[in-house]
Amino acid sequence: MAAQFGRRLRRGATTTAVAAAAVAALSASQAPGITHATTGDSQGASDVTPPPGTPVTGNSPYYTDLPPLNTPGKPGTSVDLPATGTAEAGIPATVLAAYKQAEQTIAASDPGCHVPWQLLAAIGKVESGQARGGKVDADGTTFSPILGPVLNGVGFANISDTDNGAFDGDSTHDRAVGPMQFIPSTWATWGQDANGDGRKDPNNIYDAALAAGRYLCAGDRDLGVKAHLDRAILGYNHSQEYLRTVLSWFEYYKRGTHEVPDGAGVLPDTSGPDSFPAGAETLPSPSPTPPGTPGTTPPPAKPGGGTKPTTPPTTPPTTPPPTTTPPSPIARIERAGAAELTAMAGRDFAEKATVRVKNAAGRTVAKQPVRFEIVGDTDARFAGGKTSTVAATGADGTVAAPVIKAGEKTGTFTVRASVVGRTLPPVSFTGTVVPRAADAIRRTSHEVLTAAPGAEFAQAVELKATYKGSAAEGVPVTATLIKSAEDPTANDKGPYFKDAEDKPVRTLTDLTTRADGLLTLPKIFADGQTGTFLLRLTTAGGGTVTIELKVVAPETPTTPPATPPATPSTPASPAA
Repeated sequence: MAAQFGRRLRRGATTTAVAAAAVAALSASQAPGITHATTGDSQGASDVTPPPGTPVTGNSPYYTDLPPLNTPGKPGTSVDLPATGTAEAGIPATVLAAYKQAEQTIAASDPGCHVPWQLLAAIGKVESGQARGGKVDADGTTFSPILGPVLNGVGFANISDTDNGAFDGDSTHDRAVGPMQFIPSTWATWGQDANGDGRKDPNNIYDAALAAGRYLCAGDRDLGVKAHLDRAILGYNHSQEYLRTVLSWFEYYKRGTHEVPDGAGVLPDTSGPDSFPAGAETLPSPSPTPPGTPGTTPPPAKPGGGTKPTTPPTTPPTTPPPTTTPPSPIARIERAGAAELTAMAGRDFAEKATVRVKNAAGRTVAKQPVRFEIVGDTDARFAGGKTSTVAATGADGTVAAPVIKAGEKTGTFTVRASVVGRTLPPVSFTGTVVPRAADAIRRTSHEVLTAAPGAEFAQAVELKATYKGSAAEGVPVTATLIKSAEDPTANDKGPYFKDAEDKPVRTLTDLTTRADGLLTLPKIFADGQTGTFLLRLTTAGGGTVTIELKVVAPETPTTPPATPPATPSTPASPAA
């Protein structure tokens, strides 16, 4: 049986004497301590100064039940115990999954924060009794909104409306909303979409748990440091009693917990005079009767001073929703696409790792977060250089990982898909990165390549490599001046390239295409041989092209034979 002091109370209603008694009781029973031991120069929980600013909940009321004096499980047992054991240690399946998903998400994006899911569970316990014992649908949204009292300054903080009633239904004042009790103005800053439905809903446990975790990590906090942890909790509610209560549940959950069906969680005690109506789906607004009003009785005094705002007796409690059968727990994750993925270095994988999630009844589960991780010794990555990402299943229970881009390092890797918040065997896919390749290469012009013996070819040789019709970037190309079409070995005469020492070479192996797939060859020179020679280029991937090079001696101009000068004729002598 949990120790209960004041149950669901406003800030300050729990006295210091009562809190001290609770601490003493837990310590005497060797239960987990509700505060951290003070070490070094860190402060005790009662000495920590709350951070400035409006707290997450607006200092709304919270449940002050303390954990039972017996521990959830035996020392050394796993925190993922089966659905047996101390009732208070049971956390509804969807709520527990949301806390664990939030921890994993933040660990990937802010590893220095070290937010444990047990801390989120402790806050969820005191704020809403784990969403009223797990009264959430399959998507994690509460069956009806969880609303705190109107923050109108009567017994609570005075916070004017900031959301036009969008979240809390009140266009005059704000109210804390959802299983983690965010006031609308705080939600506007910290709200998250953790279940991938395109909405930031404070009444959704996945969204609310991630938002709470990110808030606790704000300001580069490391929650493994006691002072940071205490200030983060006090930022949620500016109350030393609240800090002690949350820490008590945090230590309790760290000793062990287990999953129970949604809707089957233990509800906070609501039987005392200070309690809200048992089973109420919406926390009633405080409507105190002005003092001196005829026919009224002043509300009873509370421990620690002050009075509790009361609801007019004529206001009936909200009817709880009909009991529904919780969905079958998730039983397995299975492959829903090709088991092997292949891509060329530097290109996107055409195939995607696709899985399907099913429950114990064999039905597919929609909107279930699935984590995809790239494991292995390659530089293949999801968008943004990430090796891990979370996506939610669709209406058919399937979800595909985002596109993976292959890096330059060839080899194999694994894509591992696992259900977030569940301990189930993961599904693996094999990814392979193959070298860059081109299946075709051609000249970009048809100009005849000619040179005179001992001269260089004036025309530059430009080629373009493609793969499946697209420009092939970074593809290795080999150029060889071959003996003949039938003999592709390197020629020992005819045209040649020059190496770094200006020596003739007839094979080049260090050529690579540019981003547009183009390649311009180095200058080609002719030796003293004339005739037609062949240059063959091949690419990784099988592309090939053969080009003719002609070495032609220049024509020698011919001189016409000299014409002898005409001999003048001698006139005949006159007859004698």
